[in-house]
Parts: sequence; C-alpha cells; structure tokens
Amino acid sequence: MGKTRSEKRKAKAAELPDPAEMSEASEMAEEDAPIALVPSEPKKTKRNDADSEASFRGKPFPQIEAAERWPNRYKPKSSAKKREASKEGESEKEEVLQANCHYSQALVDGVLFNLYDDAYVKAEDGKPNYVARIVEFFEATDGDLYFAAQWFYRAEDTAIKDLRDHAHILDKRRVFLSEIKDDNPLDCIVSKVKIAKVSPNLDLEAKKKSIPPCDLYYDMKYTLPNLTFSSIETGPEISRPDSDTSSTISSESGSNNVVSDSNTGIGEVNKNASSKKPEMTLLDLYSGCGAMSTGLCVGASLTGVKLVTRWAVDFNSHACKSLKLNHPETEVRNEPAEDFLSLLKDWEKLCKEFKLLGPEQFEEQDSYLESVEAEDDNKEEIESDSEDGSISSEEFEVQEMLEVCHGDPNNVKKPGLYFKGDVDFICGGPPCQGVSGFNRFRNKDAPLDDKKNSQLLVFMNIIEYLKPRYVLMENVVDILKFSEAFLGRYALGRLVSMNYQARLGMMAAGSYGVPQFRMRVFLWGAHPSEKLPQYPLPTHEVVERGVVPTEFEEILVGYNRNQQRQLKDALVIKDAISDLPKVANDERHDEIPYETEPHTDFQKYIRLDRSEVAGFKNSAESPKKPMLHDHRPLHLNDDDFERVCRIPKRKGANFRDLPGVLVGPDNTVSLDPSVERVKVTSGKPLVPDYAINFVHGKSTKPFGRVWWDETIATVVTRAEPHNQVIIHPEQDRVLTIRELARLQGFPDFYKLCGPIKERYIQVGNAVAVPVGIALGYTFGLACKGLSDDQPLTTLPFQFPDCLLS
Repeated sequence: MGKTRSEKRKAKAAELPDPAEMSEASEMAEEDAPIALVPSEPKKTKRNDADSEASFRGKPFPQIEAAERWPNRYKPKSSAKKREASKEGESEKEEVLQANCHYSQALVDGVLFNLYDDAYVKAEDGKPNYVARIVEFFEATDGDLYFAAQWFYRAEDTAIKDLRDHAHILDKRRVFLSEIKDDNPLDCIVSKVKIAKVSPNLDLEAKKKSIPPCDLYYDMKYTLPNLTFSSIETGPEISRPDSDTSSTISSESGSNNVVSDSNTGIGEVNKNASSKKPEMTLLDLYSGCGAMSTGLCVGASLTGVKLVTRWAVDFNSHACKSLKLNHPETEVRNEPAEDFLSLLKDWEKLCKEFKLLGPEQFEEQDSYLESVEAEDDNKEEIESDSEDGSISSEEFEVQEMLEVCHGDPNNVKKPGLYFKGDVDFICGGPPCQGVSGFNRFRNKDAPLDDKKNSQLLVFMNIIEYLKPRYVLMENVVDILKFSEAFLGRYALGRLVSMNYQARLGMMAAGSYGVPQFRMRVFLWGAHPSEKLPQYPLPTHEVVERGVVPTEFEEILVGYNRNQQRQLKDALVIKDAISDLPKVANDERHDEIPYETEPHTDFQKYIRLDRSEVAGFKNSAESPKKPMLHDHRPLHLNDDDFERVCRIPKRKGANFRDLPGVLVGPDNTVSLDPSVERVKVTSGKPLVPDYAINFVHGKSTKPFGRVWWDETIATVVTRAEPHNQVIIHPEQDRVLTIRELARLQGFPDFYKLCGPIKERYIQVGNAVAVPVGIALGYTFGLACKGLSDDQPLTTLPFQFPDCLLS
C-alpha cells in the first residue's frame, strides 16, 4: 500500500554531513559519509490483517463540542486551509482531514479503546510496533475511520539511536513523549499498552522503586528542534533534589588540592532551587587556560547570577598556570581527569575508613572533602579526634601527601564545599582525538574502545559521580561525523540515562562577534527540576568557511530563513588587530606598549582593564599604564622566514606566487620544468615539496597571507605556515599569540604562560570567549527560571560591548 499520513508527517531526518572546514585536519582527513542524527525514515504505520474489525462505539460528540475541541476538522469546504509543518524555514503542506464527527471510544478486534488510551500501532514488517497515545477518534468526510496519534519515541527512535555495546545504559522500558501528531487508519491499532508517567530523578535506584507495574514508562518529552530531551512539567509531582543532597568537591581558597565526594541520590527541592543561591559554583574539566569558564562566568553575571569557577582540572601544566594567573581564586589541579576522578572515589573510602564521616553521612552514603594547606595546628586538630591521641601512619599519609583533613582547619568559617549540593555546574571539552582524520587507525566499530576517545567516558563518569545541576560539554563537529556520530550520540544518551535533560546544538563562533568561523558542538544537560538552558541566537552575520548543508538544520543554532533578524555585520581581521604595534619575527618581549589608540569599537572594548569587565569587578585595577601582553610570533627558522619574505603583501597571496610554480587548468600546482628550481640561502628549495603536494596539489594554504577584509576558518593550535594561511597581511611573520587570542575573543588583560608554542596551543584549544559569554547568559536565564521551552533565545547584547560592566 502507499504511504500513510504518518509517513508524511513524521519529523524529517537531520543528516550530519562532512563539514568542509571544521578542524585543521579537514583537508587532509579522509571523508566520512554523512549520517542521520534521527532515523532517516519516518514511521510507517501498517493496516492490520484484512479480517481486522474496527469501529467506533457510543454516540458521537455533539457537533458544537466537537467543533470547539477540534476546530481544524470542521472548516467549511470553501475555507478549508492546509496545515503547515515548518522546520527551519522549510514547510510541508498537507490538507487537514475534515471530519463528519468525533467519538470517545473505538472497538478494534474486540478490544475497547478510549480517548487518551496508549496503544501499540502496527509498524512495517520487521520493525517493532510503534507506541502512541490516542488523542482523537473521528470519521472523515469520505467515511473512513481514523485516530490521531501522539507518538512516543523509544531511545533508538531518537538522536541516541543504537549505542551498540553501550545500549545497556538505557532502560528498554523507557519511552519519551513527543509533540508529533498525525492521522492513521483506525485498524492500524494493535493492542493496548500500559504506560506509566514517573517523576524524573537523578537517584536511579530511587527512580526504579517509584515505577509502578507497567509495560513502559516515561518521564521526559523529546522534541526535534535541537534534539531536546526535557522534563514534561515542573509541577509538584516531579521529584527534585534538595540543595543539600548532591555530591561535592570541597576546598579552601589558597590550597592547590581539590578533593570531592559523591552521594547516591537526589531528594526533592523547590523549582529552580539554584535561583535562590547567592553563588553558583563551576568545575571546569579539561579547562585549558580557562576560556570557556571565563566566558560562562561573564555571561552569567549579565543576568545577575554570580557564577564562580571554584575548580579547574587540566593535564597541561602551562595551561593550568595561565588559568591560575588570571583566576587566583580558582583551585587548579594539574592532573589527568581520570586521576581526579580516582581521588574523588578514594577519598570517600578514606573518610569511611578513618571515620571522618558522621552516622548520617554513612546512612546516606555521602562523602565530602575539604582541601586545605597543611599547617601544624591542623595536625593537632586531627590528633584530638583519634582514640589514642596519635596519628596513624595511614592518616599521616592522607594529611601530608594529599594535604586534606576534616573540619575547618584554617578556622575561616567560610561556606566551603563541606556539604552536598555545592557542585552546581560542570563544563568541559573532553578531547576525542580518535575521531581525527590524522589518525589512520581510528576504531570505527568501537570508538569508545580507543584510548584517544576515553576522556568522553571519564567526563561522563565525573558527571555521574558529582551530579551537578547543570552540564555543558563542548567538542569538535567530528564527533557527529565519525562512525555514524557514535560519540555524539553516546554523550547525549549517557546524559539522558542519568536522567538529565539534554539539548544538542552547533554554534559558529563568528556568529557572536569574532572574525573566524569555528563551528563547534555544544551539549547542555540540566537536572530535571531545573530549566534547561537555551542556545543563544547569533548577533552577527558570519562568513561561512565551507558549506553548511541543510542536514545540519536540526541542531545548527541560527535563524530560520523566514525569520526577521537584525544582525551586526561580520567582523573581519582588520576590526580585531589593526591597532596592534608592529613586531618582528624575532620579537622577544612579553610586554610592550600599545603605541596607538583603538581604531574600532572591538579594539576599544577588548582593551578594557580586568577591573572594568563584567564578572571581574572585584579585581584590583592595574596601577600602571596598560601594557600589551603576548604580542609575540612564533620565531620562524631562517628558511621559512626567507620564504615568508618572498610572499607578496596582497590579498590571496601564498606559495603559488613564488617563482617556479605553475597552476594547471584544474587548479593543481606543479613545478615549472623550464626553469631552474629556486633555492633559499641554505640551499633548500624556495618552494618545498610538501607545499606542492599538499592536498594533492590543490591547496592554496601553504605560506598564505591573511588579509584585512577576511576572516579565518578557525584558530588552530600551531603557528607554522607550512599548510595554513597564518602570515600577517603586511608584516613578514606569522600572526602573534595576541592576534590569535583576539580572534578568539580573549580580553587583552588575559595573560598566558609557558613557551611560545604552548601559548599558541592554549589559544587554539580554547572555546571562543564570546561563545562562552552567550552560553553563560542563557545559563543565567535558566538559573533564574526565565527560560521557556523553546530551544533558542535572543541576546540583548553584542560582543565585545558586553564586556563593560
């Protein structure tokens, strides 16, 4: 038989393609096939056997009542209109079935169904029956009998799809209510199904006990815009955690050791309990130099929410020093995230072994952790608690090696993280290097078995252990490209399996006020009692670097084609860096004077003193004349410097402008055989073989100059000009650390530590600061209960004007 109406009205698939320019590996990476985030085929209902009996029972609804309840079904023929189901500017028009009458009951194969019963609906051959709620029974004007279905989704029907060996993390009985409704022949109904509505709860064991006898259950709804899993309501029946019952990390300002503890569950709290807290605390995992957490804190402050980065964890010691230099109030741990997680778990065991937890904490299986400086008077405090007045060797080891102890040893009487519920927000970008096209040995069949992708597991394990109220994960678009988007789907599924609300989006940094494209994936998570943060709509036009096909429409954060919008012009490189003083290839100074006044508004605001920036109000104003930091380029070797000096100072110039290079009709370069190959002073070729052969001779990137009226695709972690456009428009050097930092939105006061190459890495790995600010703003709205159910919201400010407090 032909397609039913459910086929036509089910949500369109959103396929994720190969982005042309999503990472520095894009040109060298092998192309992966685009994949669908949601099933590419809509649900196809099927009629039951020919001898199936289906009819309505009882009297129809009175005509007036039916017309009031379902007005679209009772329009005069002359004025009957088509219903539009629009998605991101595209619309699919279908005529709404007109009705003769509506009923409240139907008999299908001897079973009586009532309006709003849940039922299995016949699927196509070889597929499990679909699950639906019956929201209408009606006889169409042609005499056919129909029911309108509101669909439930199984996890495999959503963006989570099949998690292969990790499918066990999701309960097979759990379904998600959708907003998709369509009409189906009455005889498609198969049987009744008992679906229970339960209260969402981060305490999985408590949730299991609350599920009544049923076939299936649901506690969330699933909507296609930005692939959102969200709480159905925030009324009294939803179980919420008490603000004193989530796990914590404890610390004391001034200590470099952060320890933590977890609890087993979440009790009940008031709606948006976080909005009542004077301060929200943030743990930044894989923090780098702190760009994302800095942006989040600034953005949250614009809503009146005080978000403070209390802890940060990163393996790179230079990045940790940069973060600590700019955020002295933050406890920074220079260690792998898995070691940090092990410490959290081991500390609970130590607390129990040495009876550092009271009876109530043992009952609740809670733990807490306090990080302090080791002082002599602290030792006496512990000693007084031991039975024999002495310190055991094991306890001494805990104190001396971990520098942790019980109580308030410094007697500061500050509200440190001594109780549950203080880890409010965890953000981080777990590296997934196993998806890189540079990796020839990528494990496509089991990506999580690849050690290079293991940090995604660690990140989610920390979330599960600490149970924060909010989660934000950032990553490269390749996680939605490699191995049928398995890593992205796993991250989404893992949050949902922990009963977090979740929402997926892709944002281009250039849309928020910097001259680079830089597309990244962001995954929001929120406790079921909290408002799920939205994604901020763009504030600026953006110059797309590479094509963003329509398959991205489900999660790409942007305006619909038909939506009115007032966006500022896209920023270009001149807007960001034209005021910076000239420096040479061999510049050695970390601080130099500015020399000129700002030329643009961007430059004016990016130069603000830290004491003037929102979220940094308590910072001491710099007493001396402002200086420019990190305006140093990577020092090129003699050969590369000689090559750079030969590149013309004009738009589009690159190695192809050097003598001896031919460009064929297919845009492929080769050496001119009719002339002698030009050499640099060392005797090496002026045009290296790697430049000729890069991307099979078709690339224009090697030794390319950026130009004032252009943007860049993305700031990367290295500054060598061998296969990227990174030479200054008018100076014979690569772009400096500060110039790239400005393209990422770093304020000029943000200093970086470490060798030059390490500072480039910190800038290249960072989340663009204006993106962090925009997300921090929507986080603040959610904290205050001001977010609605829509996935997107507008920003009342633009970057960098918003920096001014």
